[in-house]
Amino acid sequence: MAALTVSNVNLELTSNKNAHNTSYYDSSDLILRRAQPFFITLTCNRALQSGDNITFTAQTGPRPSDSNKTRRVFNLSKSGSDSSSWSAVVQSSNSNTLRISISTTSDSIVGLYSLSAQIVSNGSSSSVTLGKCILLFNAWASGDDVYMSGAAERNEYVLNEAGLVFVGSANNFGGRGWDYGQFEQGILNIILKLQDSSIEYRRDAAADVARRNDPKYVSRVLSAMVNSNDDRGVVLGRWDGNYSDGVGPSTWNGSIALLRKWNSSGPVRYGQCWVFAGVLCTALRALGIPARMISNFESAHDTDRNLSVDQYFDKDGKSLGGADSVWNFHVWNECWFTRPDLGSNYSGWQIVDATPQEPSGGIFRLGPTSRKAVKEGDIDLNYDGPFVYSETNADRYEWIQYDDGTTKKVYSDTRSVGQYTSTKAVGSFSRVDVTNNYKYPEGSAEERQVYQKARGRLSRAESFHAMSIAGGAGAVEKAVKPTFSGKFEVVGALEVGKDVNLNLILKNEASDSKTVKVAINATAIVYTNKPVNEILNTSQSVSLGPNEEKPASLKITYAQYDKLLTEDNMIKMSAVCQDDKQGELLVTETLTLKSPPLLIKFTGQHVEGKPLMVDIQFANPLKVEVKDCVLVVEGSGLLREPLEVKTPSLRPNQRSRIQFDIIPYRANVRQLLCNFSSNLFTNVKGGQDLNVTAH
Repeated sequence: MAALTVSNVNLELTSNKNAHNTSYYDSSDLILRRAQPFFITLTCNRALQSGDNITFTAQTGPRPSDSNKTRRVFNLSKSGSDSSSWSAVVQSSNSNTLRISISTTSDSIVGLYSLSAQIVSNGSSSSVTLGKCILLFNAWASGDDVYMSGAAERNEYVLNEAGLVFVGSANNFGGRGWDYGQFEQGILNIILKLQDSSIEYRRDAAADVARRNDPKYVSRVLSAMVNSNDDRGVVLGRWDGNYSDGVGPSTWNGSIALLRKWNSSGPVRYGQCWVFAGVLCTALRALGIPARMISNFESAHDTDRNLSVDQYFDKDGKSLGGADSVWNFHVWNECWFTRPDLGSNYSGWQIVDATPQEPSGGIFRLGPTSRKAVKEGDIDLNYDGPFVYSETNADRYEWIQYDDGTTKKVYSDTRSVGQYTSTKAVGSFSRVDVTNNYKYPEGSAEERQVYQKARGRLSRAESFHAMSIAGGAGAVEKAVKPTFSGKFEVVGALEVGKDVNLNLILKNEASDSKTVKVAINATAIVYTNKPVNEILNTSQSVSLGPNEEKPASLKITYAQYDKLLTEDNMIKMSAVCQDDKQGELLVTETLTLKSPPLLIKFTGQHVEGKPLMVDIQFANPLKVEVKDCVLVVEGSGLLREPLEVKTPSLRPNQRSRIQFDIIPYRANVRQLLCNFSSNLFTNVKGGQDLNVTAH
């Protein structure tokens, strides 16, 4: 009898990818999820006989070894084995075909594998190269660390390419679309390359690959690799408002262009927090780890890890900067997996953050931090608990620094940090508030108890150092409250191109009259509250009778701010108020000006492979002509490359209308995202979602 030989290998790409929920990947690779069998068919010269032995080898990474589990060797059998090892089982055989089921384990290393078979038959031995496959985490498999029981949640956090991120300020925020594009051509391979570019891989490639079975490790490495600070990762951050030697962070609509640009030419200029979070979410979902973006408003950046932030202003209300800050918003990621290193109570959503704020273990990265640990104040657990806790629940102090260098605390509170913590809803483009998943309700006894518990978890040396930086033990005392109060009140709409009208409402809370001197500052800022361009400084005196409330009006004209705004369209208002009894008050407010809307409509069937007409309209609300108009349109599953359209100049109040056809090439929920720029408007955003059905 002739020795058994193989003449053809069929990896059953279509059926395997359908079964493994990987058919959306625009790739000819065999993409599989671990802990789930896949099937191959071998065409042989004859039927399998009892004396024939087939041994399979699957290996990944450099220097694959059995001890590292980067090489798996297993024999073909006629019955299954336990789930603790890889196995191959005959499913069916006839005269010349052999269909085999190969099972992987729930702790298999995730990445690119080469598959081969060694055949011993009739005294001879031969080898067959079966091909390559990419193995992913499996949120559908109950034994996998990333297992997620809900089908709707899996569809959202693993399979959805259309994202929504919330930006703005606590008093005025909204959603902005983000295209993850994890299934677009080449993206998964770029993520694998990104892992192979890490510091850990360069130090010891074999050891690094051996740890890629663990979502804790993978997510921590990726949180470092999405920023370029230590390792020439994907995105270079910049927050000073000057992006002339790159691309402004608000220009980006999604991750695809960023990842492809990094793949071809290295770190991409520039990004900010939502860009880092969007790219990291793409990377996590591409590898099969359920992930989402989280926006936190009034988000503290506590550099000295003492769970409080101190902010300084001069006597005219101008921010003096400093190590600590409170960002109008910050965006990070949550990813879903178990925490056997901490205990089952800490499993579930884990926080990771690729924005390079503070180093962790000498590298700019953050997490994974158990969200449950943050809420309960268990900030000594791995990783980076104090920083995350402060982002959502630090105490806040504001100081005035006088010309002679002395300082006075004028504001303290325990409630303002961490507001409206938000994420996209499952199955819709709406907002879900997750603030109470990070902390107990502000003002509750539980919240203060957990805060004190968290402070106790800091090491004494660390706490002493932090308190020294913050100004000693007195830094935790409350500010002295003056006998008058104040607040800013906006009059009318806040829109780019229009004057800004507002009142400073002052109220005398005493039974005697007083005069309040007011120094008001308006500064264009980036979203982190970093001052960029001063718009105005003004002062006035307000006389208040007993218990009287009186507005002090203020106007900022378009001509005053139009050349000074950053692409975040934010103005920071500050007022230092002093009465004739030396009582002082600092009043602050962030104004976010809205850009004019982009109106997007679809006409036709929302069907894969069928033409669909897109209609986009933009109106110039200004009294001057708008020139150099460019519209960029993109969306995974709708356009394979971004579409750039240069449009004619727009006269005052003129409306521009652009129409074109697209042909959707992938079913599921899709999102068309648009970016309009001109000489007077920067990165006006628009988006419209649609559900594309399979043809």
